[in-house]
Amino acid sequence: MKNPVLDVIKNRRSIRKYLPDQLKPAELEAILEAGAYAPSAHNEQPWHFTVIRDKALLDRISEKSKELMAAQDTDWVKEMGRNPAFHVFYHAPAVVIVSARAAAMSPKVDCSAAIQNMLLAAESLDIGSCWIGLARYFFSLEEELPLLGLPDGYEPFYAVTFGYKGQRPSRALPRKAPPVSYIG
Repeated sequence: MKNPVLDVIKNRRSIRKYLPDQLKPAELEAILEAGAYAPSAHNEQPWHFTVIRDKALLDRISEKSKELMAAQDTDWVKEMGRNPAFHVFYHAPAVVIVSARAAAMSPKVDCSAAIQNMLLAAESLDIGSCWIGLARYFFSLEEELPLLGLPDGYEPFYAVTFGYKGQRPSRALPRKAPPVSYIG
């Protein structure tokens, strides 16, 4: 079936190489607005988006994350943390930290839905993106969290990189047929 929304879903890839140019304000606003239109449990809309475009702060978050990663037991995490060339945010010009009210009914799920909307909106605008779970190492450093300027009662869950694509991956890797059961 041919459909522009389905095409965006199938064409989106995680981009790990970005051009240094900042996004246009209207593009960034459109991406954030798409996140705000995500579904949430009981329509709580518990998310908070922190946009970081300050290279020094992004570098600091990356370095602090890598310090903790290098001390982990999981080999691939340890290797990434010790790799001097690795940057947690792949040198993206813009990163959005997605947080939520900790007291919300389903904050992680709600934030995940918002992120997926932002990823798809970015792809529809030909902007690269990548969902970054490794920022959680930085989020574990309570003494560093004030740098994110989160409102009281909010907890950061994930980061998402955004920028103009410095690479254009080809096709999607083959997908496994999802296990599906039909009843009725």
